[in-house]
Amino acid sequence: MNDAGTTPVFAYTGGFLGPGRPARRIRRILELAGHKVRLGWPGRSDLIAAWGHAKHAKRAEKIAARTGAGMLRVEDAFLRSLFPGRDGEPTLGLLIDRQGIYYDPSKPSDLESLLATHPFDDHALMERARLGMARLKALELSKYAAFDPDLPPPAPGYVLIIDQVRGDASLRHGGLDGPIGDHVFREMLVQAQIDFPGSRIVIRTHPETSRGHRAGYFSDQDMRGEQITLLRDNVSPWALLDGAIAVYTVSSQLGFEAIFAGHRPRVFGLPFYAGWGLTDDQIPHPRRRRRLTRAQLFAATMLIYPKWYDPCRDKLCRFEDVVDHFEALTRAWREDNKGYVALNMRLWKRPHLQAFFGQWKRLRFARAAAQTPVADCRYLVWGASNAPEGAIHLEDGFLRSRGLGAELTPPLSLIRDELGIYFDPTRPSHLEALLAAPLPRGGEERANALIATIRAQGVSKYNLSGAAPDLPQGHRILVPGQVEDDASIRLGAAEISTNLALLEATRAHNPEAVIIYKPHPDVECGLRPGAVTREDALRFADCIVSDCDPAGLFEQVQEVWTITSTLGFEALLRGVKVTTFGAPFYAGWGLTRDLGQIPSRRTARPSLAAFAHAALIAYPRYLDPVSRLPCPPEVALERLIKDEVPRSPGLRALAKLQGVLASQSWIWQTRT
Repeated sequence: MNDAGTTPVFAYTGGFLGPGRPARRIRRILELAGHKVRLGWPGRSDLIAAWGHAKHAKRAEKIAARTGAGMLRVEDAFLRSLFPGRDGEPTLGLLIDRQGIYYDPSKPSDLESLLATHPFDDHALMERARLGMARLKALELSKYAAFDPDLPPPAPGYVLIIDQVRGDASLRHGGLDGPIGDHVFREMLVQAQIDFPGSRIVIRTHPETSRGHRAGYFSDQDMRGEQITLLRDNVSPWALLDGAIAVYTVSSQLGFEAIFAGHRPRVFGLPFYAGWGLTDDQIPHPRRRRRLTRAQLFAATMLIYPKWYDPCRDKLCRFEDVVDHFEALTRAWREDNKGYVALNMRLWKRPHLQAFFGQWKRLRFARAAAQTPVADCRYLVWGASNAPEGAIHLEDGFLRSRGLGAELTPPLSLIRDELGIYFDPTRPSHLEALLAAPLPRGGEERANALIATIRAQGVSKYNLSGAAPDLPQGHRILVPGQVEDDASIRLGAAEISTNLALLEATRAHNPEAVIIYKPHPDVECGLRPGAVTREDALRFADCIVSDCDPAGLFEQVQEVWTITSTLGFEALLRGVKVTTFGAPFYAGWGLTRDLGQIPSRRTARPSLAAFAHAALIAYPRYLDPVSRLPCPPEVALERLIKDEVPRSPGLRALAKLQGVLASQSWIWQTRT
């Protein structure tokens, strides 16, 4: 990268200069923030980086004292990663402070100055803060977010006491380390019993203590039957806060999050969030006199102070973008961390399934379910195929790739459904559950932005090459052909289940319209059934279009008539009227004209934005083809638009061979 726009910052520890991923990430964020990390001897006008007040920061402080160079204190941001840094996972953001560091109350920091002086009079900023608080709670995101969603919190009605690790910097620099720290934590436990006599007390162990990295202040010796319990289980911090009647902390970040969960925590130290009127402070702060709202505290601490980093786009980003990425990352962890066995998966799909679902526990492949179930084993099956009870069904997402699945083009999105699968109307699916649920706060704006980009950039499911031809004048109806043995037709079609019957029915309903027939690309290639001869098609259609991306056709047509084609959904996104003869996933919600048999359970009436949020944001999983990380749909959409999708020469060759040997399909569908 060109050094223009960056200034050198000198560093002397492996935390900044080491070869591992965490150190590389720290250097990259600093560089993007304008600070190029280097070795050497600084001058008086230079800066020296130190990791907060860590032990090795003493070296930097001594050099700064000798040279007169300034100090740049660096720490992890308040949304860090799935796991603690000691597990070797790089951070998603940094706090870069010229005055001090947020957890040291002995002198002001950049954060404290922000909280004390910022006017907070920008309506857009405060609305972002309110939305940010709501999103963190709804998504259950915390500094370390790899909790086990299957672990329930304690029964509600307890007093929550938050333990911390010994030697924590906020304790050391708050004068509460060593024997004094033991005394303060004991005092906190006693005070909670005095304030809430007879109430259950739950002591929450710090994640680093639970993972064996560092000792805490409480142990089994502090437990008292059912009255005082020690919680080591990796449960959701937000669920834990929801069940608490009061929260006690010394200086933990969980006390900060408790504020946004609606609590007024009782604080026994001097953390960055104390002294602003949002906590009950055991120790008065020597400087802080201003009274803030929750939104103001959040705006300074989460929106302004940190430098957030997007690891997919490799750039600094807004808080909202890092939340989108963290949402994708935590969702993948929470769904996949116990591992899977994938049944009867084609060989070419396996590396991509491994990338999607095997990042934390390697995916296993098998031809059949084991007679004796493996502990915690969950089976993955493709589509709606026969599967063991409780199996999870997979299918391509609606923003898939540049190229057809039949051409062995790897997908950028996959759907994982524990209830059914979207194209099977005979039973509920997770998509239906999402559509029946309220739209999350901020979801409408996010979905509308996604729709606008899809429309403006002409993005479709497969993003095929080829411009749309000029079509005959008149009221144009696009009829997309389908693969006639497709599961959506087998499961969701009624009387009309072939392409020829679809054309005939469309003409019968629209005798004066201009009907445009677009055969399915897989059918045109001879890979799947559903071919209609040109002579038969032109008995009902005015023209046939081939070898073009359907996105270009939507600008020229007024309606789409289909059985169950996904093109009906893409037409809805572009404001085109859609009529269905079957029961596709987008029918029955008040957005289409339905001539087929729609499941009676589809009673919700979502807006187009709510439907797009469910189908494009909440339902599929996305994998960034560049960084190979779970990513939000916005990143996948950018890759498709910019054509930043690596292609495998081996798969391209196999796809060509597949076309040649289409009549011998058992060869390329070999399973092991």
